[in-house]
Amino acid sequence: MRYLTAGESHGPKLVGIIEGLPAGFKVSKEVIDQALALRQKGPGRGGRMTIEKDQVNILSGMRGGKTTGAPLAMEIENRDWENWERIMTWREDADLESKKVLAPRPGHADLVGSLKYRTEVRNILERASARETAMRVAIGNIARQILAQLDITVRGRVLAVGGVKATTSEEQSYWDKVECSPWRVGDNESEGKFNAKLNEARSQGESLGGIIEIQVINVPAGLGSHVQWDRKLDGRLAQSVLSVQAIKGVEFGLGFEAGARVGSLVHDPILYSTESGYYRASNNAGGIEGGMTNGEPVVIRAVMKPIPTLYNPLQTVQIETKETVYASIERSDICAVPAATIVLEHVIAWVIAEAVLDKFPVDTFEELLVAWQDYKDYLLKE
Repeated sequence: MRYLTAGESHGPKLVGIIEGLPAGFKVSKEVIDQALALRQKGPGRGGRMTIEKDQVNILSGMRGGKTTGAPLAMEIENRDWENWERIMTWREDADLESKKVLAPRPGHADLVGSLKYRTEVRNILERASARETAMRVAIGNIARQILAQLDITVRGRVLAVGGVKATTSEEQSYWDKVECSPWRVGDNESEGKFNAKLNEARSQGESLGGIIEIQVINVPAGLGSHVQWDRKLDGRLAQSVLSVQAIKGVEFGLGFEAGARVGSLVHDPILYSTESGYYRASNNAGGIEGGMTNGEPVVIRAVMKPIPTLYNPLQTVQIETKETVYASIERSDICAVPAATIVLEHVIAWVIAEAVLDKFPVDTFEELLVAWQDYKDYLLKE
């Protein structure tokens, strides 16, 4: 499978094309739209989220509710386009001056993109914007729906915001709370701490980052491969996570803590039972060994930096005069860590589904179900 996205933050719409979906899979538009709505929510979100009401429009690749095997095309309209048409139109009469950006923001693609492409900053920030992740959530949600039919669950939570840590648990009641929490945490005390940190940042014109954890549950051993660098699943997952705007680091399982421990406190003992087959006594590896899933939950953590747009902006250089000025202020969020959790769930779901179809290259979803069950049966017999 592969996909492409297109579109600008204030353009008419976002567009996505997926190639390689098996035919005969029933896709729920309603479930995609629910995921898009979740991405728009969360404390600290900016005014743009009150304008947009993201919903996907499926253009091709489906008939009668099921995939046909042809490329699947989708679009998400930008409702704010009506306020930007004169500025963002492709036509030669576009207004290139009224929203021209001359004070690039530190921490954003603004300056380096304009130097690379020898173009005005507006042309860079429009595509570099995290608005693009709306389409990646829509695309990833189709992959997530495929995984759900294979009994694979992808779930995420916020571990910290602005240095304030959340209380965590693996109890089902905790995860039920996460699904209802605007902060994507499992207890009221953590929500209160995050709200206090958010109010402090808002009063100071600051922005906040945080730490996110994504878990993929019920993944069998053997997805990915050790034989080439670009087939290693942890490498592919890391690339997808780091491709999300503002994500600056990723770790699996024990992660960087592994560098501080001796080997006997890092590696996971291998056990066997007739009910489960091979399994690990612990999961410090985060479900991946040698670039392949080992049957334990895949556990990925990522760090999101604070959003570059500050309402108390940093110094920068005015591009035309080279004078020291303060950075431009684009309408932005104060904290988008909960929204990034939704995005990461979906980009990770895509990579896992891609690995499934790499291992079982089928033309139809019915063939995938048969091959999937045969493989799971084989793992229990070995």
